[in-house]
Amino acid sequence: MGSESSPNVPFLDFSDADLKPGTDTWLLACKKVRQSLEEYGCFIVEYNKFPLELHNQVFAVLQELFDLPTETKTKNRYEKPLNGYVGQIPKLPLHESMGIDNANTLEGTRFFTNLMWPQGNDRFCQYIYKYAKVAAELDQMVTRMIFESYGLEKYYDAYIDTTTYLLRLLKNRAPRESEPNLGFITHTDKSFTTILHQNQVNALEVETRDGTRIDVDFSSPSSFVVIAGDALMAWSNDRVLSPSHQVVMRGNMDRYSLGLFAFNNGTIQVPEELVDEEHPLKYKAFEHLGLLRFYRTDEGYKSTCPIKAYCGV
Repeated sequence: MGSESSPNVPFLDFSDADLKPGTDTWLLACKKVRQSLEEYGCFIVEYNKFPLELHNQVFAVLQELFDLPTETKTKNRYEKPLNGYVGQIPKLPLHESMGIDNANTLEGTRFFTNLMWPQGNDRFCQYIYKYAKVAAELDQMVTRMIFESYGLEKYYDAYIDTTTYLLRLLKNRAPRESEPNLGFITHTDKSFTTILHQNQVNALEVETRDGTRIDVDFSSPSSFVVIAGDALMAWSNDRVLSPSHQVVMRGNMDRYSLGLFAFNNGTIQVPEELVDEEHPLKYKAFEHLGLLRFYRTDEGYKSTCPIKAYCGV
């Protein structure tokens, strides 16, 4: 599985039945999650609560979605920045994606489904909603581990209560003969955490702290990649890395993937417990959705580190 072919990105197995808060297995997992995020900003996780059948159903309906006419897909718009349709970009011909806000609620997924299929598409709605719930459960488990690993579990409930999920549905088609193979540009996520899942086509490259690029192999149907976003890097006062990553397409198969992004509707601030002589305060309290809006400005887009430009001390 992922561990042999990508030795550089940590591989964690969450399939143990004993993995419950308070157990030794849980405490060890908390420690590994923290180490992975501090060192690499990401890790591959094997999560057996995701049935193979649902994996297959999800990718079947994703194909249906991207086969819709472009004029239908471009109806995917939200007030929030970075949430709607992205595609038909001359410099990024291989990339197309759409977003479902509040995808882990039936209302959120139904709203999107009815926009794409005014006559309804129950299969799509049901499978994507089920998927989003599984991914959100995994995200909340990982987030709880992060908070606990720093001894900050008392802040966890308030954080989760003000968090919403954006599910992005992504397609990167295989490049034609003379096309560049860049599937998506080098970037960091603006989320707190991101949960990624894909069909069997690997294309994700993650940069380490020293700029080395690692190919991430998570082609097993029950594996996911957890990536720390800029908001988590700021919350941790720069302990956690928000890694730069990009998509590079090789071979002749299209890649379908799903990214679940956690965004906080409130203000995020560095807990006082994470500020000391070794780690002086690096970030002022900030509004998470304000970071997204800032990123859409020229200044935000051109800055080497948008989060530092937005709320760095």
